[in-house]
Amino acid sequence: MTKTIVRTDNAPRVPLYSQAVKAAGLVFVSGQGPYDPATGEVAGDTIQEQTRQALKNLSAILEAAGSSLQKVVSVTFLLGEETDFAGMNEEWLKWFPTDPPARQGARLPARPKNIRISIAAIAEA
Repeated sequence: MTKTIVRTDNAPRVPLYSQAVKAAGLVFVSGQGPYDPATGEVAGDTIQEQTRQALKNLSAILEAAGSSLQKVVSVTFLLGEETDFAGMNEEWLKWFPTDPPARQGARLPARPKNIRISIAAIAEA
């Protein structure tokens, strides 16, 4: 099996893991928080703002891999608080209005820099 590491400056980079890996015709995107790639700071205070930034980061990585949000087949999201679920869904529907990917969610075990959400995805390459 051949794997390709995906990197882009249009999303935050963490030296401990790859932004994404392409293998077996799929793109596996690491969890993306609401960090602005230009500043490294958390983008926004509300769950809607943070969800939007996490999805922008996810989209940028998928584009760098030659894929897109439209090719996402599965998502795992982690929320800081269970009460953020409705607000996350509000923003989510703007990005996936029809035929959304399969998804599962859980609560963040830790909240670095007060992030409220992290989103990982698997997409067709």
